[in-house]
Amino acid sequence: MYISDPIDTDKEGHSLTLMDIVADDSDIIYDVDLKMNCDKLYKAMDKVLTKREKEIIVKRYGLNGEKALQQRIIADKLNISRSYVSRIEKRALEKLKSEME
Repeated sequence: MYISDPIDTDKEGHSLTLMDIVADDSDIIYDVDLKMNCDKLYKAMDKVLTKREKEIIVKRYGLNGEKALQQRIIADKLNISRSYVSRIEKRALEKLKSEME
């Protein structure tokens, strides 16, 4: 069996090959671009954010496999006010934006 041999048909009756199913250049390009941008973001976070800023950004946006949390929940976990979480988040995002440009 070859990668270009038909293995199934689509809804319109056109034959599908393993290559049709596995190879999708747009997904590969998107995945590579996403990976590169994620790497750049994590490096920027390590470079410009304080420990607290990084912790809030990670929790707020669900990075590193964490679940994204609301500011109120983060505030409760860190024993600070929601408005303080908001200010820290805003400052951290401004730092990241400057670093990534």
